[in-house]
Amino acid sequence: MDIIVSVRKVPDTAEADVMVEKSGKDIEKSRLTFTINEWDNYAVEEAIQLKEKYGGTVTVITVGPKDVEDILRRSLAMGADKAIRVDMEDPEDAYTLANILSAVIKNQKFDLVLFGAQSGDFNRGVTGVLVARMLGITHAAMVNGIEVLDGSIKASRELEGGLNEVYDIKLPALFTIQTGINEPRYVSISGIRKARKKPLEVLTPSDLGIGSIEPMVRLDKMYLPPPGKLAEFIGGSTEEAAAKLASILKGKGVL
Repeated sequence: MDIIVSVRKVPDTAEADVMVEKSGKDIEKSRLTFTINEWDNYAVEEAIQLKEKYGGTVTVITVGPKDVEDILRRSLAMGADKAIRVDMEDPEDAYTLANILSAVIKNQKFDLVLFGAQSGDFNRGVTGVLVARMLGITHAAMVNGIEVLDGSIKASRELEGGLNEVYDIKLPALFTIQTGINEPRYVSISGIRKARKKPLEVLTPSDLGIGSIEPMVRLDKMYLPPPGKLAEFIGGSTEEAAAKLASILKGKGVL
Protein backbone atom coordinates (compact mmCIF):
# COMPACT_ATOMS: atom_id res chain seq x y z
CA MET A 1 0.00 0.00 0.00
CA ASP A 2 1.43 3.35 -1.08
CA ILE A 3 0.52 6.18 1.29
CA ILE A 4 1.04 9.94 1.09
CA VAL A 5 0.90 12.06 4.24
CA SER A 6 0.63 15.84 4.31
CA VAL A 7 2.47 17.46 7.22
CA ARG A 8 2.73 21.03 8.46
CA LYS A 9 5.08 22.96 10.76
CA VAL A 10 3.28 25.05 13.38
CA PRO A 11 4.29 27.19 16.38
CA ASP A 12 3.96 25.62 19.81
CA THR A 13 1.79 28.12 21.68
CA ALA A 14 0.52 25.82 24.44
CA GLU A 15 2.57 27.47 27.20
CA ALA A 16 3.77 30.61 25.43
CA ASP A 17 2.76 34.25 25.76
CA VAL A 18 1.32 34.95 22.32
CA MET A 19 1.63 38.50 21.00
CA VAL A 20 0.32 39.93 17.73
CA GLU A 21 2.73 41.73 15.42
CA LYS A 22 2.27 45.45 14.78
CA SER A 23 1.05 44.64 11.28
CA GLY A 24 -1.92 42.79 12.83
CA LYS A 25 -1.42 40.02 10.27
CA ASP A 26 0.66 37.52 12.27
CA ILE A 27 1.90 36.62 15.73
CA GLU A 28 5.35 37.33 17.13
CA LYS A 29 7.33 34.17 16.39
CA SER A 30 10.85 35.10 17.44
CA ARG A 31 10.53 33.45 20.88
CA LEU A 32 8.34 30.53 19.84
CA THR A 33 9.42 26.97 19.14
CA PHE A 34 8.05 25.15 16.11
CA THR A 35 7.10 21.52 15.68
CA ILE A 36 5.07 19.18 13.50
CA ASN A 37 1.33 19.73 13.70
CA GLU A 38 -0.04 17.36 16.37
CA TRP A 39 -2.74 15.80 14.17
CA ASP A 40 -0.23 15.31 11.33
CA ASN A 41 2.08 13.41 13.68
CA TYR A 42 -0.68 10.85 14.30
CA ALA A 43 -1.26 10.64 10.53
CA VAL A 44 2.43 9.86 9.91
CA GLU A 45 2.42 7.19 12.61
CA GLU A 46 -0.72 5.59 11.17
CA ALA A 47 0.82 5.50 7.70
CA ILE A 48 3.99 3.86 8.99
CA GLN A 49 2.04 1.27 10.97
CA LEU A 50 0.05 0.40 7.83
CA LYS A 51 3.28 0.08 5.83
CA GLU A 52 4.83 -2.15 8.47
CA LYS A 53 1.78 -4.42 8.40
CA TYR A 54 0.92 -4.48 4.70
CA GLY A 55 4.07 -3.30 2.90
CA GLY A 56 4.32 -0.42 0.46
CA THR A 57 5.76 3.08 0.82
CA VAL A 58 5.13 6.25 2.80
CA THR A 59 5.79 9.68 1.29
CA VAL A 60 5.47 12.85 3.38
CA ILE A 61 4.86 16.22 1.74
CA THR A 62 4.78 19.81 2.94
CA VAL A 63 4.74 23.37 1.62
CA GLY A 64 7.15 25.97 2.94
CA PRO A 65 10.69 27.39 2.92
CA LYS A 66 13.78 25.33 3.75
CA ASP A 67 13.37 25.68 7.51
CA VAL A 68 10.35 23.34 7.44
CA GLU A 69 12.52 20.42 6.33
CA ASP A 70 13.14 19.37 9.93
CA ILE A 71 9.58 18.02 10.22
CA LEU A 72 10.14 16.07 7.01
CA ARG A 73 13.38 14.64 8.41
CA ARG A 74 11.56 13.76 11.60
CA SER A 75 8.90 11.91 9.61
CA LEU A 76 11.60 10.08 7.65
CA ALA A 77 13.20 9.08 10.96
CA MET A 78 9.85 7.67 12.08
CA GLY A 79 9.87 5.37 9.06
CA ALA A 80 8.67 7.30 6.01
CA ASP A 81 10.54 6.46 2.81
CA LYS A 82 10.54 9.74 0.90
CA ALA A 83 9.82 13.43 1.46
CA ILE A 84 8.73 16.24 -0.86
CA ARG A 85 8.81 19.98 -0.10
CA VAL A 86 7.24 22.64 -2.28
CA ASP A 87 9.57 25.63 -1.98
CA MET A 88 7.35 28.63 -1.28
CA GLU A 89 5.84 30.48 1.67
CA ASP A 90 3.09 28.47 3.33
CA PRO A 91 -0.24 29.91 2.09
CA GLU A 92 -2.63 31.22 4.73
CA ASP A 93 -5.60 30.28 2.54
CA ALA A 94 -6.67 26.61 2.66
CA TYR A 95 -7.92 26.72 -0.95
CA THR A 96 -4.51 27.84 -2.23
CA LEU A 97 -2.73 25.23 -0.11
CA ALA A 98 -5.07 22.49 -1.32
CA ASN A 99 -4.39 23.40 -4.96
CA ILE A 100 -0.64 23.07 -4.39
CA LEU A 101 -0.86 19.80 -2.46
CA SER A 102 -3.24 18.21 -4.96
CA ALA A 103 -0.83 19.17 -7.78
CA VAL A 104 1.93 17.27 -5.95
CA ILE A 105 -0.17 14.25 -5.02
CA LYS A 106 -1.71 13.64 -8.45
CA ASN A 107 1.77 13.00 -9.86
CA GLN A 108 2.59 10.40 -7.19
CA LYS A 109 1.62 6.76 -6.91
CA PHE A 110 -0.82 6.32 -4.02
CA ASP A 111 -3.58 4.18 -2.62
CA LEU A 112 -4.26 6.29 0.45
CA VAL A 113 -3.71 9.95 1.38
CA LEU A 114 -3.67 11.03 5.03
CA PHE A 115 -4.03 14.52 6.52
CA GLY A 116 -4.29 15.62 10.12
CA ALA A 117 -7.89 16.37 11.07
CA GLN A 118 -6.98 20.03 11.65
CA SER A 119 -4.03 22.39 12.02
CA GLY A 120 -2.90 23.75 15.35
CA ASP A 121 -2.22 27.28 14.10
CA PHE A 122 -5.34 28.36 12.18
CA ASN A 123 -7.49 25.39 13.34
CA ARG A 124 -8.24 24.60 9.72
CA GLY A 125 -9.94 21.27 9.13
CA VAL A 126 -10.90 21.76 5.50
CA THR A 127 -7.62 21.36 3.57
CA GLY A 128 -7.70 17.57 3.34
CA VAL A 129 -11.33 17.55 2.23
CA LEU A 130 -10.57 20.14 -0.46
CA VAL A 131 -7.67 18.02 -1.74
CA ALA A 132 -9.91 14.93 -1.94
CA ARG A 133 -12.39 16.94 -3.99
CA MET A 134 -9.68 18.22 -6.32
CA LEU A 135 -8.28 14.71 -6.80
CA GLY A 136 -11.76 13.27 -7.33
CA ILE A 137 -11.36 10.56 -4.66
CA THR A 138 -13.51 9.46 -1.73
CA HIS A 139 -12.76 10.92 1.69
CA ALA A 140 -13.65 10.51 5.35
CA ALA A 141 -12.94 13.10 8.06
CA MET A 142 -12.08 12.71 11.76
CA VAL A 143 -11.00 9.07 11.28
CA ASN A 144 -10.02 7.31 14.51
CA GLY A 145 -9.75 3.72 13.30
CA ILE A 146 -8.54 2.00 10.12
CA GLU A 147 -8.96 -1.65 9.10
CA VAL A 148 -7.60 -2.70 5.70
CA LEU A 149 -9.83 -5.01 3.66
CA ASP A 150 -9.47 -6.38 0.13
CA GLY A 151 -9.40 -3.27 -2.05
CA SER A 152 -11.08 -1.10 0.56
CA ILE A 153 -10.73 0.21 4.10
CA LYS A 154 -13.15 0.03 6.99
CA ALA A 155 -12.81 3.48 8.54
CA SER A 156 -14.24 4.51 11.88
CA ARG A 157 -14.89 8.21 12.29
CA GLU A 158 -15.66 10.24 15.39
CA LEU A 159 -18.97 12.01 15.84
CA GLU A 160 -20.12 14.36 18.57
CA GLY A 161 -21.25 12.90 21.86
CA GLY A 162 -18.72 10.06 21.82
CA LEU A 163 -20.42 8.26 18.92
CA ASN A 164 -18.61 6.56 16.02
CA GLU A 165 -19.76 5.63 12.55
CA VAL A 166 -18.07 3.03 10.33
CA TYR A 167 -17.70 3.18 6.54
CA ASP A 168 -16.41 0.67 4.00
CA ILE A 169 -14.47 2.92 1.60
CA LYS A 170 -12.96 1.80 -1.69
CA LEU A 171 -9.41 2.85 -2.51
CA PRO A 172 -7.96 5.25 -3.50
CA ALA A 173 -9.20 7.46 -0.69
CA LEU A 174 -8.23 10.36 1.57
CA PHE A 175 -8.70 10.38 5.36
CA THR A 176 -8.19 13.17 7.88
CA ILE A 177 -6.81 11.59 11.06
CA GLN A 178 -7.95 12.34 14.59
CA THR A 179 -5.60 12.29 17.57
CA GLY A 180 -5.74 9.15 19.68
CA ILE A 181 -5.88 6.77 16.72
CA ASN A 182 -2.44 5.49 17.79
CA GLU A 183 0.57 6.37 19.93
CA PRO A 184 3.22 8.18 17.83
CA ARG A 185 6.66 6.67 18.29
CA TYR A 186 9.62 8.44 19.85
CA VAL A 187 12.14 9.86 17.41
CA SER A 188 15.77 10.05 18.51
CA ILE A 189 18.36 12.59 17.35
CA SER A 190 20.46 9.75 15.91
CA GLY A 191 17.41 8.54 14.00
CA ILE A 192 16.94 11.99 12.48
CA ARG A 193 20.62 12.05 11.45
CA LYS A 194 20.30 8.66 9.77
CA ALA A 195 17.19 9.87 7.97
CA ARG A 196 19.31 12.44 6.11
CA LYS A 197 20.28 9.64 3.73
CA LYS A 198 16.65 9.22 2.62
CA PRO A 199 15.49 11.19 -0.45
CA LEU A 200 14.03 14.66 0.03
CA GLU A 201 12.80 16.23 -3.19
CA VAL A 202 12.32 20.00 -3.53
CA LEU A 203 9.80 21.28 -6.07
CA THR A 204 8.74 24.78 -7.08
CA PRO A 205 5.26 25.93 -8.11
CA SER A 206 6.51 26.18 -11.70
CA ASP A 207 7.61 22.53 -11.56
CA LEU A 208 3.99 21.69 -10.75
CA GLY A 209 2.58 23.94 -13.48
CA ILE A 210 0.98 26.22 -10.88
CA GLY A 211 0.57 29.88 -11.67
CA SER A 212 -1.16 32.55 -9.63
CA ILE A 213 -4.02 31.24 -7.47
CA GLU A 214 -6.70 33.65 -6.29
CA PRO A 215 -7.26 32.89 -2.57
CA MET A 216 -10.82 32.40 -1.37
CA VAL A 217 -10.03 33.73 2.11
CA ARG A 218 -7.81 36.67 3.08
CA LEU A 219 -6.61 37.46 6.59
CA ASP A 220 -8.00 40.86 7.53
CA LYS A 221 -6.84 41.30 11.12
CA MET A 222 -5.47 39.23 13.97
CA TYR A 223 -5.94 40.25 17.60
CA LEU A 224 -6.06 38.82 21.09
CA PRO A 225 -9.57 38.55 22.55
CA PRO A 226 -10.37 41.25 25.13
CA PRO A 227 -10.16 40.10 28.75
CA GLY A 228 -13.40 39.15 30.44
CA LYS A 229 -14.56 40.26 33.86
CA LEU A 230 -12.06 39.66 36.62
CA ALA A 231 -12.86 37.07 39.28
CA GLU A 232 -13.28 38.27 42.85
CA PHE A 233 -11.84 36.13 45.62
CA ILE A 234 -13.82 36.22 48.84
CA GLY A 235 -11.69 35.96 51.95
CA GLY A 236 -12.34 35.77 55.67
CA SER A 237 -13.89 33.05 57.76
CA THR A 238 -16.56 30.72 56.41
CA GLU A 239 -19.29 32.83 57.99
CA GLU A 240 -17.86 36.09 56.68
CA ALA A 241 -17.37 34.68 53.18
CA ALA A 242 -20.91 33.27 53.13
CA ALA A 243 -22.38 36.61 54.23
CA LYS A 244 -20.42 38.53 51.60
CA LEU A 245 -21.40 36.04 48.88
CA ALA A 246 -25.05 36.34 49.85
CA SER A 247 -24.76 40.14 49.70
CA ILE A 248 -23.23 39.97 46.20
CA LEU A 249 -25.94 37.60 44.97
CA LYS A 250 -28.65 39.84 46.34
CA GLY A 251 -27.09 42.84 44.62
CA LYS A 252 -27.21 40.90 41.35
CA GLY A 253 -30.84 40.01 41.87
CA VAL A 254 -30.13 36.29 42.21
CA LEU A 255 -31.46 36.05 45.78
